[in-house]
Amino acid sequence: MIDIKNLRENPQIYKENAKKKFKDSKIVDEVLRVDSLWRSHRVKADDLRAERNKISERINQAKKNKQNPSALIKQAKELPMKIQEMEEKEKETYEELKKKLCEIPNLISKRVPIGKDETKNVVEKVYGKPKKMKFDVKNHVEIAENLGVANFDDSARVSGTGFYYLEGDLALLDRALINYTIDVMAKKGFKYVETPLMLKEKIIDQVTDLNDKKNQIYLLKDTDLALIGTSEHSLIGRFAWQEINEKNLPIRHTSYSMCFRKEIGSHGIDEKGLFRTHQFNKVEMIVICFPKDSEKFYEELKKITIEIFKGLEIPIRVIKICSGDLGDLKHEQIDIEAYSPRKKNYFELGSCSNLTDAQARKLGISTRIKGERVTPHTLNNTAIATSRAMVAILENHQQKDGSVKIPKVLWKYMGGKKFLKKNGNTKSI
Repeated sequence: MIDIKNLRENPQIYKENAKKKFKDSKIVDEVLRVDSLWRSHRVKADDLRAERNKISERINQAKKNKQNPSALIKQAKELPMKIQEMEEKEKETYEELKKKLCEIPNLISKRVPIGKDETKNVVEKVYGKPKKMKFDVKNHVEIAENLGVANFDDSARVSGTGFYYLEGDLALLDRALINYTIDVMAKKGFKYVETPLMLKEKIIDQVTDLNDKKNQIYLLKDTDLALIGTSEHSLIGRFAWQEINEKNLPIRHTSYSMCFRKEIGSHGIDEKGLFRTHQFNKVEMIVICFPKDSEKFYEELKKITIEIFKGLEIPIRVIKICSGDLGDLKHEQIDIEAYSPRKKNYFELGSCSNLTDAQARKLGISTRIKGERVTPHTLNNTAIATSRAMVAILENHQQKDGSVKIPKVLWKYMGGKKFLKKNGNTKSI
């Protein structure tokens, strides 16, 4: 949600920003119209309350002067209804204003490439070179099934597509990735937090974009709860409608959680595999900071994820998200992508976003700087989504004999094991 005061003073900036995101700039005029109407109702309500006070004073004065106050009393009796009606109009208009404000995109960074859709995203930097494999390269599903460490048929039978069973060493690799990443985050000074996996719908409404809720979030029937799509929702959502003591900023938290997503949209769900699923494990990081520091933290968060995947010996690249592909709450975003030797192309591992004050304003989060109340900035970043990391490891570290080399940084988390092998796993029932 944007700052209405800033919009009133600089409407043209927001119109130009909407055009950069290929959205109708008329929404700015519509918001200003509703804002003007709301302020008009508020002034009228204030005037009526002031009139009521004046009439009360005149009634008291008339009684003191032993004058007949009946005409004034009649006026006074009519005012409560008028005040109530105007207050209801003011409230209704304000709710409409808040909804429409959410339709205006956050101001994008000057560094964001201008483009209509994901085809205009830009490669910022590439790390690592893909290995040249002198054998038939398999995809992660083939590798996992041949090793007997994953079962996608059983999960489809009992849960439907978009789920999986991990077994033996691959299940242990999943845990190893979580522990490795949490250790990296702890060394970087992030506090580890375990969060609820369900949130009230009113929190989800404020912490996400409207389309994200519609396309991603599972709502629990006959409750006011929803399953989280990422621990960012609960890490940021816990501060909703709170004033954070400035001494406690910056807040740098990280969390592991299971994540649940409907994945409705153009990509859909994979029929088989680990890449795009309804349930997966993820370590997330968030920052809440003073406005002047968000650019600095944005760069820091990017570097952490790059470091994590360089440690896993995965060829990756950083993608700058263009204006038309950028979520409305976001000021700037990059995606981290891994190379797939099977597809000879890159796929998304996670994203890093600076939302400046838009998300915090929507959630009612505030702080103070030298006594003045301000809205802090929020950032979030995928440290690791383990399912996609496993896809990258299985495909990039596959060996000619069908085994998979385990990255060295994970050996200590795997009890010293250096390879995923068919005969080294617990047999599937």
